[in-house]
Amino acid sequence: MIVATPDDMESLGARVAAELRAGDLVLLNGELGAGKTTFTRGLGVALGVRGAVTSPTFVLARTHPRAEGAPLVHVDAYRLGSAVELDDLDIDFEGSIVVVEWGDGLLDGLSESWLRIDIERPHGGVADAEIEPRTVTIAGVGPRWEGVDWDAPGH
Repeated sequence: MIVATPDDMESLGARVAAELRAGDLVLLNGELGAGKTTFTRGLGVALGVRGAVTSPTFVLARTHPRAEGAPLVHVDAYRLGSAVELDDLDIDFEGSIVVVEWGDGLLDGLSESWLRIDIERPHGGVADAEIEPRTVTIAGVGPRWEGVDWDAPGH
């Protein structure tokens, strides 16, 4: 799907949030500036987390509590070398909604299911790179996401 603006990316995060529950794991892939944190910000707003969702660049994981429901844990895994190092962060995967940026290849063995979101940003088209349209692909991995069609109306 094409996501035209940062506001649209936040809206996509909100739509995905409506499907998430404790124990869900979301993998976000995309280069710097692709919109991973913007997506997560929309997800956090829709979940009603306390505090602002910002890039977890200077921490490996940030927990955003909610008034009701499972907390959102936002992980920046670019400094991690393996799934073991991700597991060493002692994140409550079963009791939280966990979003992992830069975690490609690190989720095997942590969960049998996760939601994979790839964000591709074009290069060289628009003078303002922040508003360049992104191509977003959402794919469910494992039994939790079997039969969910993210391209269908309502998603």
